Amino acid sequence: MDLKDYIRDVPDFPIEGILFRDITPLLSAPEAFRHAVDRFLDHYSWDNIDMVLGIESRGFLFAAPLAYLFEAPLIPVRKEGKLPFRTNKVSYSLEYGESSLEMHTDAVAAGHRVLLVDDLLATGGTMAAASRLVEQAGGEVAGVAVVVELSDLDARSRLRGYDVFSLVTY
Repeated sequence: MDLKDYIRDVPDFPIEGILFRDITPLLSAPEAFRHAVDRFLDHYSWDNIDMVLGIESRGFLFAAPLAYLFEAPLIPVRKEGKLPFRTNKVSYSLEYGESSLEMHTDAVAAGHRVLLVDDLLATGGTMAAASRLVEQAGGEVAGVAVVVELSDLDARSRLRGYDVFSLVTY
């Protein structure tokens, strides 16, 4: 199955000059969504995944079924001020601005292997920030799983040393 058939291009979103890769059609097609989750599961099933981390908000959509299938805890990583308990924070640059991510201080224990999941990998800033949160807590990044990778933005150079697995590359 070619998942590109289920990804819609939206020009000038969220700002002028950005071509947004919309996964909503993929989510609307059960066979495509199942295929995406199964491909992640197949790629990482050999690995010992202790926890699955989903990045707000579309990353949650793929991280949740993976956590269920791996029988692993699900860790939500959110934008600043969205989590109710004590958090650690990392700030980073986006392709069109600045942002911060937070994770509960008790989310990851030392030595746990964590799979990081998001819908899109662009410059790698968000994923690098999430990996720093995991590593600051003493965890180990077991892998980086994304639905869409924008290869011309060279995120992999920011994520050297991690197993980066993308389902669709533009």
